[in-house]
Amino acid sequence: MIQIRGVHKSFGDLEVLKGIDLDVEKGEVVSVIGGSGSGKSTLLYCINAIEPINGGEIIVDDINVHKKNTDQNKLREKLGMVFQQWNSFPHLTVLENAALAPQVVRGLSKKDAFEIAMKELEHVGLGDKFDEYPTRMSGGQQQRLAIARALAMEPSYMLFDEVTSALDPELVGEVLDTLRLLRDDGMTMICVTHEIAFAKEVSDKVAFFHEGLIEEIGSPNEVLENPKKERTQQFLSKVLH
Repeated sequence: MIQIRGVHKSFGDLEVLKGIDLDVEKGEVVSVIGGSGSGKSTLLYCINAIEPINGGEIIVDDINVHKKNTDQNKLREKLGMVFQQWNSFPHLTVLENAALAPQVVRGLSKKDAFEIAMKELEHVGLGDKFDEYPTRMSGGQQQRLAIARALAMEPSYMLFDEVTSALDPELVGEVLDTLRLLRDDGMTMICVTHEIAFAKEVSDKVAFFHEGLIEEIGSPNEVLENPKKERTQQFLSKVLH
């Protein structure tokens, strides 16, 4: 499981996370919602050790993420992360893109890495695109490639940072369908998202972030249908109308 305890994070004088506590159990889907600048994406970056923290601790299984002697490669084998921008390598084919990290980070042979990559590309509906180049694909297909690339590392957990926000509206559905597929597979996921209907449908827990704190957390029914806190109510009234 992922355990987050009292996490603080500042950029200079700006405190972005002000003491975050959150548990993510194996097999759970946790959606993180909230306004721009509330600290949602920063939390994902801290979980994955892309950003250091200023206080507290984050434990992924038994790995203390921010301890000095932590093996970051071991950590990143457990954590797959997909960003807003898909960041694929334009000079590599779809298959080469998906097979790269298993070879470089995990030390797999090209043959083994390609086998895993092919399986994951088929899983996200890109089985007919192995030899295509990313720049010739739609944004939705490129985002699904980014998901397959993360899955090819065979992680225990997936972190999604607003993965539909850079997509045209008609392409959002195909990426959300891929996330539904992962949920049905039992993948443990933290999804930072502004897709409220999707969060309601797939989540075990929803956390509403406001100004660097978790203002409210609970089941989708509790947080999205019957929010107790005024700030949650205000946020939802703005985004749902």
